[in-house]
This record gives sequence, structure tokens and C-alpha cells, in this order.
Amino acid sequence: MPLRIVIAPQAFKQSIGARDAAVAIQRGVLAALPDAQTVLVPVADGGDGTLAALIATTGGQLFDAPVTGPLGEPRTAQWGVMGDARTAVIEMALPSGLALVPHDRRNPRIATTYGTGQLIAAALNAGYRRIIIGLGGSATNDGGTGMASALGVRFLDRTGADLPPGGAALARLARIDATGRHPGLSAATIIGATDVTNPLCGDTGASAIFGPQKGATPEIVTELDQCLANLAAVIQTDLGLDVLDTPGSGAAGGLGAGLIAFAHAELRSGIDMVCDALDFDAHAAAADLIITGEGRADRSTAFDKAPVGIARRSKPFGVPTLLLAGSLGPGYETLYDHNINAIAPIAEEPIDLADSLTRGAELLERAAERTMRLYLLGRHSPFAPPAAAG
Repeated sequence: MPLRIVIAPQAFKQSIGARDAAVAIQRGVLAALPDAQTVLVPVADGGDGTLAALIATTGGQLFDAPVTGPLGEPRTAQWGVMGDARTAVIEMALPSGLALVPHDRRNPRIATTYGTGQLIAAALNAGYRRIIIGLGGSATNDGGTGMASALGVRFLDRTGADLPPGGAALARLARIDATGRHPGLSAATIIGATDVTNPLCGDTGASAIFGPQKGATPEIVTELDQCLANLAAVIQTDLGLDVLDTPGSGAAGGLGAGLIAFAHAELRSGIDMVCDALDFDAHAAAADLIITGEGRADRSTAFDKAPVGIARRSKPFGVPTLLLAGSLGPGYETLYDHNINAIAPIAEEPIDLADSLTRGAELLERAAERTMRLYLLGRHSPFAPPAAAG
């Protein structure tokens, strides 16, 4: 029987969307094995591509709204409503994402989630009371305070003055005034779709794990971690909520904690939400191989990002999972402990970042062909275990 291969990558940040990545991988697979049966299931995990995946799959509708970008600049960002006509979807990366900030301007000390709050307000003002917010791809480390500010929450220093935007200002946070919070929040169900399970602070917290990619030096990581710890302490004192160690509270630079504290949100696995919407389990049950992909595989991937979620969902069916990665970072080998059977970088030779981003489709196609040829060699090896029947 022809091999049945499910191709389920997420977007490769700043390079290629999930759908185009799946098509490129498919071309490589078919170059090595023309009679393979391929099923394309592009996914997202709460980060880049979550809005597109949920709206396209359910036949929903997209809207534009003016927002404030991560560094305070005016922008336009999309949000959407799913096909049920009652569930709004917001992808925080669109108003507050890392891809919006050039490398030489990345600064998590001042970046803000204010634009994300503006999109939540737009959805509430339009009458939607069930809102899914994709958490991932952020440029920020402000604990969701920018988001909450756009919804009427005030963050005050010891003199009663409002704090400026950004995570560094939270060192001076003394009081939270939530009396002006958007009235629509009281009747709303807010769901944060997380692509990670990190707590707010500590060695696996928002600042330590994700701060460096946002421009934080080791000294800034320490500073921002202390700032978020102060935020958590003031939330505990003023709002009576403990967000410090909640799994996922460190998502999107602490936006997970902010949504819990200021919007009474529930955090759920983003990849599981998307997989349910795409009926992924049914595809996995009929597959011989799953191919997933992401831009960079490192230890942060293990915190329930898309490749690990795909592998977890595939494991009950006994289907191996192959990960194609734009690059490999520290700790990528820990992914073998999370049901990923093999990892292949897509670069063929040393290549600079700008070149690799523009050549994403080509590199994915060629890497898929190479890895499929190795896979087939293994299946034909006299040392390989017998193939499963059917």
C-alpha cells in the first residue's frame, strides 16, 4: 500500500506560512516517493498562524482594526470571528509580535501589549463575549499590563502616577486600579491559547526562556524577571490572585498571567485547540508518518509548542513524527523525550538568516526529499522492524 503521510507544519516565523510550508514539504515528499498519499494539515499553536488556521477552517470572517504596535507605533491588525458567528479570535502576534520589530530595535524593556488589548476591546465592543486569544510570537515582556491598560486597568507607582509602557517599568509598580476595567469583561469568556507551559518567573519563566530572542541580554533577563515577580506580588495583594507559577502564565512575555489576572481568562493548549478544530486525530489514526515543522527547534519547543503537541497527539496511534526545523538551538535534543522520533535541519550549508528566510520554501522542499529518502532507506534496511499491517 502507498505510504500515508500527514504533513502538519506550523508557520516558519518571518519566512513562510503554515499552508505554504505544508505544500513545500509535500513537493519534497513526492519527489522521493511519487505514490505517497499526502494529507496537508497546517497547524498553529497559539502563535503565528493561529488566526488564519481557526478562521479558514471554520469559514469565519476577518476584520481590520487600528492598534498600537509593540514599540508604540500606529498599525492596522486583523482579528476574526469563527464560523459559529459567536467566537472572536485574536492572535497577539499581529498587534504585538516580534516579527513587527526589526532586529536592531528589539527591546523587551519597553515593548507593550497595548495593541492586543485594543483588539480585545474591539471584539467586546462588537458584542462578542467568547474570545480566543493566541499567545505566541510576542515582542513583549510586560506581563500583559499593556493589554490591561487598553481595557481600562491602571498601573500606578508609589506617587499614584501611571507607569509608562513596557516590562522594565514594573519595577516601580506599587498599586493596580481595576475599577475602570472594560464592562464587557464581566460577562465574557476569555480563552488564552498558549504555545508554552512556562511559569511567569524563574529559570523556565518568560524572561529567561524567551527574553533573549526579544533582545534581552543576561542582565536584562534578570531585571525583567524581577519586574514580573513584582507584578505577581502586586496582583496577589491587590486582586487576590496567585499567577506566579500557573502553567502558561509566562506565555507571550507574561501575557498569560495578565489575561488570568485582568480578564479572568482560562489558559488552554493552543495546539490542542487547533488540532481539535482540524480533526487532526482522525488524520493521524490513518497515517504511517507525521511530518511537522517549525522555524527553530530548541528547549523552548518542549513547552507544548506545535511540534511537541503534534507528536503527543500522534503517539496513541503509534505513528512516528519527523520534525523539519529551520535551525537547531540549545536543548533541541530534549525533544526526543517528547515523542519526536527524528529532527532534521533544513539548511544544506552555512547560510545567513536573511537568505534562509527568503528561501524557506526551497529549503523545506529539499530537506523533505532528503529526509524521506533516508526514511525509505530505513524501512528497507534488514535491521528495520517489520512494518505495521494495513
